[in-house]
Amino acid sequence: MTTETIAEPKQKVYFDLTTSPHLHSKWSTQKVMWFVNIALAPTIAAALVFFGIYQALVMLTAVAFAVGTEASIQAIRKKEVTWFDGSAALTGLLLALTLPPNFSLSATAIGSVVAIGLGKQIFGGLGYNIFNPALVGRAFLQAAFPVQITTWTKPNFAVDGITSATPLAALKFDSLISDQTAMVVGNIGGSLGETSAIAVLVGGIFLIALGIVNWRIPFSMTIGMIVFGGIFWLINPAYPSPVFHIFAGSFLFGAMFMATDWVTSPITNKGMWIFGLGIALVLVIIRVFGGLPEGVMYAILFMNGFVPMINRYTTPRVFGAVKEEKKK
Repeated sequence: MTTETIAEPKQKVYFDLTTSPHLHSKWSTQKVMWFVNIALAPTIAAALVFFGIYQALVMLTAVAFAVGTEASIQAIRKKEVTWFDGSAALTGLLLALTLPPNFSLSATAIGSVVAIGLGKQIFGGLGYNIFNPALVGRAFLQAAFPVQITTWTKPNFAVDGITSATPLAALKFDSLISDQTAMVVGNIGGSLGETSAIAVLVGGIFLIALGIVNWRIPFSMTIGMIVFGGIFWLINPAYPSPVFHIFAGSFLFGAMFMATDWVTSPITNKGMWIFGLGIALVLVIIRVFGGLPEGVMYAILFMNGFVPMINRYTTPRVFGAVKEEKKK
């Protein structure tokens, strides 16, 4: 009786059994966050040019307290401390750019702590927050320091006819129409990140070109402002025109850097259109009928709350799944 020797395979094959998702992107969280920080460079430069070097202290304070708060909470929760992933730094920087020039450093620090603590970590950290953390911090400062956060400074190169008030405030309370060239360039009153439309667009287009920002959200917001703003403007020419709506205030900054946040925006293409149009509608209503001249922050936060429902009803049905029968 012969014994046959079975040759062992020369190469062993191993299978990795993992849970979903199985599709991966070239973009890691860390890489995306730092690219968005880089895209803010033109806006940061414009803020320093038009409002002075003190604004760098505001930004550094916001970033330092945002990163410090996140690291402290992660250490307390015995989670991995993510110093260099860029997410906390981005939150602090975005918050700083929503503040008026020469804002108090102590109030800035408080806003960063709230943005990270209540806007992000209380939900479980990055990827679990419902609302945009930077806007949560900004909303808290709006309630806690209403005078400081509505105190505006003239830009360094202000010319005759340019007031310290924002274009929206000047129109709403004094019926003054601001120079549109100044609004595009940034030589006008407003928050640090909202005045220069050119700077914001350069950074935003850079992110869209890289594929980090989905064009559908800023595009749908712009279409919504043209349609909804145009309707009210045709009814009453005393209301802001669609062009004024787009270039005044923080609309462009919100459309490019706030509403497009991956965590707090819809994941479906159809959902992005609904989300963007919803923000535009809420914003136009606030600007036209509200007591405040601006409403980008509230419009985005309001629609953030609807994102889970938007995702649920716009996600395509899985191939092969049986449609749920309606309950009798």
